[in-house]
Amino acid sequence: MTTLERETETEAQHVARIKQKQDLGVSRAEGWRRRGPLLPALIFMIVVTQIPFLFTLYYSTLSWNLVRPGSRQFVGLQNYLDVVGDSVFWQVALNTVWIIVATVLISVVLGLLLALLLDRAFLGRGVVRTLLITPFLVTPVAGALMWKTAMLDPVFGIVNWVLPGPDIDWVSRFPVSSVILALVWQWTPFMMLLILAGLQSMPRDILEAGRVDGAGAFQLFRELTLPHLRRFIELGAVLGAIYLVNTFDQIYMITQGGPGTASANLPFYIYQRAFLGFDIGQAAAMGVIVVIFTMVIASFALRLIFKSFTGKEEAA
Repeated sequence: MTTLERETETEAQHVARIKQKQDLGVSRAEGWRRRGPLLPALIFMIVVTQIPFLFTLYYSTLSWNLVRPGSRQFVGLQNYLDVVGDSVFWQVALNTVWIIVATVLISVVLGLLLALLLDRAFLGRGVVRTLLITPFLVTPVAGALMWKTAMLDPVFGIVNWVLPGPDIDWVSRFPVSSVILALVWQWTPFMMLLILAGLQSMPRDILEAGRVDGAGAFQLFRELTLPHLRRFIELGAVLGAIYLVNTFDQIYMITQGGPGTASANLPFYIYQRAFLGFDIGQAAAMGVIVVIFTMVIASFALRLIFKSFTGKEEAA
């Protein structure tokens, strides 16, 4: 290679490096320009969620009872050890799991049935769809109060008026079932909307081909419709479970967590420990434990669901 060729090659490499740096600078500037409008929302989210969580972590390391002045002292992880050894905490955790699982399963089944109904054309379908969506738009406190007073009241309740036999105090005898009933009423429209969106995204030619091949309605549902709806059902179940972990309104308005702690869930028990027992340290430790478990389970479930969605798209 001659000297001229070497100089030409060196100059070309130098020009390429300069161009690469310029492109990198432009791409970084373009990236920050695109991210700029999102910065206020990011800052707001950090201020509203992350800073309070850091304070909660700090409070969870303190022995602090608000009714005992001067009781604030650092105890490290002792609050977490006390929470793990608290039998009531584990009973309330089981109540939380039972309320979530029962509500999600019943809501998904009812939402699927209603979505199949609304996927068909009939007179007044728009009015029926609006009426079925309405419970999800009602304020949780108002809905819970309606179920306690207008539906489940032992003297004036509509449920006792409709059902034959003696009047039953549903809230006292079946507190957990009463809470689940109110939650199912509120969350069934959410499941219905998700599943209905999945039904309307399904290609109709596949169903027509199945009918031409002689498949019945149940076979079409089992072999074609249900596999297509699986990812929508999973997404609805995961989102519903994430939101139901924070259920407080229905329990507070219908049962007050009673009798005892028979119908209390984790958020309500944390509220009792913080604002009725005034034990800030243990309440903060419980909140941190609940947040960590919720994040782990939700991340795992959402990863599986997103993998299912991307897998379907790649297969298509």
